[in-house]
Amino acid sequence: MTGLEPFGARLRRVMDERGPLCVGIDPHASLLAEWGLGDTVDGLERFSRTVVEAVADRVAVLKPQSAFFERFGSRGVAVLETTVREAREAGALVVMDAKRGDIGSTMAAYAEAFLHQDAPLFSDALTVSPYLGYGSLSPAVALARESGAGLFVLALTSNPEGGEVQRAVRADGRTVGATVLGHLALENAGEEPLGSFGAVVGATLGDLSSYDLDMGGPILAPGIGAQGATPADLPAVFGRAVRNVVPNVSRGVLRHGPDAVALRDASERFADEIRAALTSA
Repeated sequence: MTGLEPFGARLRRVMDERGPLCVGIDPHASLLAEWGLGDTVDGLERFSRTVVEAVADRVAVLKPQSAFFERFGSRGVAVLETTVREAREAGALVVMDAKRGDIGSTMAAYAEAFLHQDAPLFSDALTVSPYLGYGSLSPAVALARESGAGLFVLALTSNPEGGEVQRAVRADGRTVGATVLGHLALENAGEEPLGSFGAVVGATLGDLSSYDLDMGGPILAPGIGAQGATPADLPAVFGRAVRNVVPNVSRGVLRHGPDAVALRDASERFADEIRAALTSA
C-alpha cells in the first residue's frame, strides 16, 4: 500500500486554503423530518448528497456520524460509502465519526474498515476511544501512519458525563485526559507542519489552561452552534493551540436545509466568524 501524504500535512493545507471549519453530516430522524424527508434510506441518501453537493467543495472537513447511517443496515452503509467518496472527490477531507475502540485483532479490524486505502469506507481520519488504554489503539495508529490517515482521540469531550473518566486523577497526579494528550504529543513529535494524531476537545468546556493542548496535532472541537459555544469562544478555550483547532458545526448548518444555497451560506457565515475569531486571537 502506497500511503498518501500524511493527514496532518493535508489538513494544514486545506485549513489554510479553505479555513478550518468542519461540518458534521448527522442525519438525525428529527432533521430528516425538518427537511421534509422520510426516515428512510431514500431520505438519508437525499440528505447526505445535498450536504455534500452544497459544501464539500468549500469547507475543510466533513464529518459523517456513522451511527446515523448504520441504523439503516447495509443500505445505509452503502449511502455512507458514497457520501465519503463524493466528499473526498470534491476536495474536503473526511473524518469518520465512529468512535471505535477495542483491543487486539478487533481494533485492527476496525482500523482496516476505515483506514485502509482499499476499504470502501476509507476516510482521511477516524475518531477513536482510548478508554481501554491508549495502547489498545496501536493497530489504528500503525495503519494510519502507513496509509497517510489520521486519528482523533477522545480526550476532553463536551458531554457532561465525560468528566467522571476524563478528569479522574491517576496515581501519578495527572488526569486521564491529560495522559491522553501526552500520548498524542509523543505521536506527533517532530512532525511538521502538523501531526496526524489529534484530540477531541469540546469547545463548550471553558477554561482549559491547566491542560497542555498544544500537542502538535489537530484538535477537533465539537460544540459550536446548537451546543452553545460560539466561534468567539475559541481563543479563550484553546489558548495558543487555537491555530490547530478544527471547529465542528453540525445542526447550526444542517438546520438550513434542504435548500443548498442556504446550507452553503450558513457554512460560509460560520467560516467567516471562525476566521475573525482566530485573527483576533
